[in-house]
Parts: sequence; structure tokens; C-alpha cells
Amino acid sequence: MITVKVRVGETIEKSLRALKKKLDKEGVLKTVRAKRYYNKPSERMKIKQKQAMKYRKKK
Repeated sequence: MITVKVRVGETIEKSLRALKKKLDKEGVLKTVRAKRYYNKPSERMKIKQKQAMKYRKKK
């Protein structure tokens, strides 16, 4: 579980930013978006292959 300690006098916006950074670092949002709906194993494989090709082209 991810927690953020809010200090005395700290604004809500600043603590929210810290929470979002932690969520992003842990990869929580990425997994939640990936599990919104069911993908067949073949579809998952195709997506991974597309990402790998995109990564190879980038290099």
C-alpha cells in the first residue's frame, strides 16, 4: 500500500503530486489500465510484439 505523509503546513496540491509520483513509480496506474478489460493471450502477445518493434525502431 502506498502512503504519503502530509506535513504540517503542506498544501493539498503538493501532497497529491507526491502521491501521483509514487503511484507512477510503482506502476500502479499502468496495471490498473491494463486490467480494465480482459485481453485474450493472443491479443496480449500482439501488443507486446508491437511495443517491441516500436522500441527497436526507436533505437
